[in-house]
Amino acid sequence: MAKKNRFRKWLRIIHRDMGYLCAGLTVIYAVSGIAVNHIHQWNPNVTVEQYTQEIGPVEGLSAEQVLEKLGKPTAHKSTFRSDSRTLQIFAGETTYAVDLPTGTVDVEITKTRAILYEMNFLHLNHAKKWWTWVSDVFAVCLIFLAISGLFMIKGRKGFFGRGKWFTLAGIVLPLFFLWLYLPA
Repeated sequence: MAKKNRFRKWLRIIHRDMGYLCAGLTVIYAVSGIAVNHIHQWNPNVTVEQYTQEIGPVEGLSAEQVLEKLGKPTAHKSTFRSDSRTLQIFAGETTYAVDLPTGTVDVEITKTRAILYEMNFLHLNHAKKWWTWVSDVFAVCLIFLAISGLFMIKGRKGFFGRGKWFTLAGIVLPLFFLWLYLPA
């Protein structure tokens, strides 16, 4: 009997401390997961601002001269002629699509979302290298927390009481959605 109590005591201690360790990572992965789940509705990594500006006909002008007419810094990364009428200018986070005959300029400014971009960067493992190992260890810790959590409480409120039904529901729910969405 003493061995069971000692095992349960150490299980609780390790579960608690590992839970504290994983709390921050869990929040990062959960917030990023919600954002990525809705990627078809909005871009969780960047904001995009678009507007149009008129500067008059600019055929024959260089990209620097066009930017000067716009009142923008003339430094830019590159240009691209998508067709005979349109000059695209790429300057940092800003893209200018210039209709040369009319001087209509469609401006698109893309800005990285603070914090959420970084969370998604880690969650989607764009960092690779050492972060892969950190995320693997985190996943193993979550597996341990899930399994050890099953045995934290004894009796009818524990796993062998009502806990088995919640655990079963946690297994059936993803299986139901796999059945619902995967082709036959």
